[in-house]
Amino acid sequence: MEKEIDKNAVVLKSDENIGAVQIADDVVAMIASLAATEVEGVNAMAGNITNELMSKVGMKSLTKGVKVDVLEGNVTVDLAVTMEYGYNIPATCQKVQQKVKAAIENMTGLTCSDVNIRIAGVKVK
Repeated sequence: MEKEIDKNAVVLKSDENIGAVQIADDVVAMIASLAATEVEGVNAMAGNITNELMSKVGMKSLTKGVKVDVLEGNVTVDLAVTMEYGYNIPATCQKVQQKVKAAIENMTGLTCSDVNIRIAGVKVK
C-alpha cells in the first residue's frame, strides 16, 4: 500500500508485523542525476560538480539540477543538464528520459510519468 507520509519521503510498503520502507525524495533525485550523467553527450547536471568529485562531497551536491515530485507513487522529474558540444540534443535527451525513467522505476518501484529536461548550457571541449 503506497501512501505519502510527508513531502520529503514516500512509504513504499507498510506492514504492521515487519515495519515500513520509505524512500526520501533526495534519493530519487540522486538516482535521476546519476542515470542522466551516464548518457553519452551529457556533460553534467547544471549547477553540479563533475563525476570525479562526486565521491568527495556530500549527497546534496549530487541532486543539484534535479527537482523531483512524488505524489501517490507517481514521480515527476525536472532535470537541468549541460550538454557536450557536437551531440544531437533531441536524441540525447530522449536517451536521458528513457534511462532516468527506467532507473527510477527499477530501483524504487514507483511510476515515473514525466522526465522534463532543460538544456542549461553546452560545454565545448
